[in-house]
Amino acid sequence: MLAGLRFRRAAALSSAALVFCLTQVIGVSNAFAFSAAFAWCGEASPNFQLKDVPAGTVNLQFAMTDLDKPSFRHGGGTVGYRGQPEVPCGAFASGFVGPAPPPGEVHTYEFNIRALDSNGAVLATTTARRRFPE
Repeated sequence: MLAGLRFRRAAALSSAALVFCLTQVIGVSNAFAFSAAFAWCGEASPNFQLKDVPAGTVNLQFAMTDLDKPSFRHGGGTVGYRGQPEVPCGAFASGFVGPAPPPGEVHTYEFNIRALDSNGAVLATTTARRRFPE
C-alpha cells in the first residue's frame, strides 16, 4: 500500500512538472484551449468561427502560413475581441494577402491564432487549417 501511495504521489508530481515545463517552453503561463474554424471570403480575410476563447481576451492575433510554401508571407491581422462568436470576412484592415497557389495546385493554409490580454500577454493559442481552392 505504501508503494502504491508513493507511485501515485510521484505520478502526480511528474504530471505537474510536465505541465510546468510545457507552459514555460511555449511561453503561456495560463494555457487555455480554444478553437477556431474559418471559411474563405474571396480576396478578403476569412470569416472565423470561435469557441471557448478565454476570459480576459481583448485582442485576437491571426497569422496565415501556406504549409506548401511557408517562405511566402501572407501576413494576418489583429482584431478586438469583446466576446463575439465570429470574426467577419474582411476584418483585417491591412497586412493580409489571401491564398493564391499557382494554377492547378491546391495548397493547405494554416492560421495561428493568439488570444491576447490587455497587456499583450498570450492567454492561449490555437490553429485552424483549410485547403485552397476547395
